[in-house]
Amino acid sequence: MGGWKDFVTLTKPRLNLVAWLTTAAGFQLASQGPVDLGRLGLTLIGAALVAGGCGALNQWLEVDQDRLMKRTHQRPLPAGRLTGGQAFLFGTALSAAGVLFLLRFVNPLSALLGFATAVTYLFLYTPLKRLTPICTLLGAIPGALPPAMGWAAARGTLDAGGWALFAFLFLWQMPHFLAIGWIFKDDYAAAGFPMTSVVDPDGTKTGREAVGYSALLIPASLAPTWLGITGQVASGLAVVLGSVFLYLALQLMKKRDLASAKALFRYSIVYLLVLLGAFALNKV
Repeated sequence: MGGWKDFVTLTKPRLNLVAWLTTAAGFQLASQGPVDLGRLGLTLIGAALVAGGCGALNQWLEVDQDRLMKRTHQRPLPAGRLTGGQAFLFGTALSAAGVLFLLRFVNPLSALLGFATAVTYLFLYTPLKRLTPICTLLGAIPGALPPAMGWAAARGTLDAGGWALFAFLFLWQMPHFLAIGWIFKDDYAAAGFPMTSVVDPDGTKTGREAVGYSALLIPASLAPTWLGITGQVASGLAVVLGSVFLYLALQLMKKRDLASAKALFRYSIVYLLVLLGAFALNKV
């Protein structure tokens, strides 16, 4: 019988930390005047519930595949520490509670975006992982909704600034997950997931797509400054950080090896944290 730690593991806390942080960033950047810390806290609670529920339901849906992958076979469901019924009820309760919490304590638009996150993640991305490499592109949609949710929670609307943050995170995810796909390509192949790295084993397409999305990320990272949300310091840092990102993607395209993929993956996390911090500190 699983303990509370197994239920925490079901929520994918490390992965969903990105969603939590980007929700907070969206709220902070959308705030006109001092940040309403109480409302921010309520938004983060709702976002965490939705994300945690999605993580649990994703593991419930993919338990058979998780049994086949080295990095996931010891998760609570494939290892038998929790049952599928427990995961289903837990995940459904968390996701529903998160949407209802946002509706009751924040606003309807944030709740709608939370609901859209759950639907696209569970009914679009998750089933398509077994069918097509395009799943990564579609999976970037729910991954990019949290900052838009934070924006909507602060303003009650989703205008150009919220969409700019959505586009920024959408593009960031692509080279990030392409690198992950290359690092764990053997695992994905064993589980029958036709990721880009699996259907293109020599890495040509993986590298080319990583370069393309990394190049698009540079103008996307400048959009908050163009829209008057952040200042020139943030835009300058965005160019510098984005150029390094593009260089590492070019290295992956050239070398197509594990070291290049790991370097791109690690840098992508540093890039996001530093640039979100710059956006927050250099908000106009």
